[in-house]
Amino acid sequence: MADRTTASITVAAPRADVMAVIAHFAAYPEWASGVRSAEVVGRADGDRASQVRFALDAGVIKDSYVLSYDWDGDDGVRWDLAEPGSVITALSGGYLLADASEGTKVTYDLAVDVRIPMPGMLKRRAEKTIIETALKGLRDRAEAGRGDGT
Repeated sequence: MADRTTASITVAAPRADVMAVIAHFAAYPEWASGVRSAEVVGRADGDRASQVRFALDAGVIKDSYVLSYDWDGDDGVRWDLAEPGSVITALSGGYLLADASEGTKVTYDLAVDVRIPMPGMLKRRAEKTIIETALKGLRDRAEAGRGDGT
């Protein structure tokens, strides 16, 4: 996994509210495109998830895998692939949150490798689409005040 794809967005909500949306995995199918389910399978200190099993249906990629999470309070979270799926062989990324005059600046970085041969340019385009879709969904959900899944 060499190249990482990164993008940022400003969310008109406090960091704690944005992180509440990120940490509420059961609600991901409602706002994260392609995520069919997200089940917490391990918890860290402070009751945040340490491992989450995802079922993904993103067009040509349908898979199930487990991510391990490392939380930094409401400042950010990083993840790495704990259990690969049948298609996804490597996945790492994170959200970095910073105060901004308009709310919270959210930076998302992602690197994905799959078993399917894929040219680097096509892979980066797919990562960019995943990131942009996730950031917009996160922004909309956080600005609607729906960090608790309601």
